[in-house]
Amino acid sequence: MILLISDLHLEEQRPDITRAFLTLLDGRARAAESLYILGDFFEAWIGDDAMSPFQLSICKALRALSDSGTQVFLMHGNRDFMVGKAFCKAAGCTLLKDPSVVQLNGEPVLLMHGDSLCTRDEAYMRMRRYLRNPMTLWVLRHLPLGTRHKLARKLRNESRAQTRMKANDIVDVTPEEIPRIMAQYGVRTLIHGHTHRPAIHKLQVGNDAAKRIVLGDWDRQGWALQVDEQGFQLAAFDFVPVPALIH
Repeated sequence: MILLISDLHLEEQRPDITRAFLTLLDGRARAAESLYILGDFFEAWIGDDAMSPFQLSICKALRALSDSGTQVFLMHGNRDFMVGKAFCKAAGCTLLKDPSVVQLNGEPVLLMHGDSLCTRDEAYMRMRRYLRNPMTLWVLRHLPLGTRHKLARKLRNESRAQTRMKANDIVDVTPEEIPRIMAQYGVRTLIHGHTHRPAIHKLQVGNDAAKRIVLGDWDRQGWALQVDEQGFQLAAFDFVPVPALIH
């Protein structure tokens, strides 16, 4: 059994999401062969050298899962593209390139975060190319911590404001891009996150039937894709409520 998740946007201000993730690690993920996290695992990441106590606790939880025998794979998202080798080594996980082809249930499957599929959002694509440039990343990693914190807040606020102003089709994937990239990588299954629109879409790639599976974001509930002998099963699950304190 293999699990795939994305878009948890983990942060200290959302203990309900953190608790749900840790519950997954202690439960279903322990029985899994592999856990794939397809980006936006953290709400923000300003460098491996700036791990907060909260982020360090998540790192240790991933390490415990890895040490238990479950392989852990992590892909960059648009919020945590500065996660580096030091974090992955400490967490016992493997950093995946975006995109990557892996074998799931005996077939090649294309894994992506999904933001690079939103090609109609030209302003975002320009910013993405700039921020992912190796020289830009080097400069960002060497800025003072205070400057990085301020820059991260600025980028998050601008992203939220711009997303609210853009039409829905602009911030979703470009339909024509899906069969193009699937044909390029020779796959009939694509799995990605980013858009926060969980669904399984059927489509054609050339003359072949294909599918695109969109993972859900964790907010009011969690989402996980389970791959096993039954196939690909995408399902939501409720967060366990915090017991009320008795005064």
